[in-house]
Amino acid sequence: MNFDIINPRGQPSGWNDGLLAHPGARVLFVAGQTARNASGKVPKSGFAKQFRQALANALEVVHAAGGTPKDVARMTVYVTSIKAYHAARKELAGVWKELMGTHFPAMALVEVSGLVDPNAVVEIETTAVVHPQDRRLV
Repeated sequence: MNFDIINPRGQPSGWNDGLLAHPGARVLFVAGQTARNASGKVPKSGFAKQFRQALANALEVVHAAGGTPKDVARMTVYVTSIKAYHAARKELAGVWKELMGTHFPAMALVEVSGLVDPNAVVEIETTAVVHPQDRRLV
């Protein structure tokens, strides 16, 4: 396990209250990622499809730093509609399992009035704690 899980009030469902990194790890701050594709555009699509692409984009940055989904310690999900989020929860569970497995970081879900790209309905920001194999990198 990459973290000590801290849940002082018992295990919440779908997230953890806190994750404590082990000594020697490096912190990676990943900027908010939308569902932009290789052309840099966010195509108009449903909530779950955009969530999947935004999460994949965030994880791409984590992978580029040598991390894995299990290294994600914190995640903030910005949505333009809490209603759309709730309506897509069943699909989102499958997306989560596919990309994150059973790892649940400390999380927040925030409804906002808009995002930078007018087609975006979700943006995901993460903080990962990467544990380098080569201790000389620390």
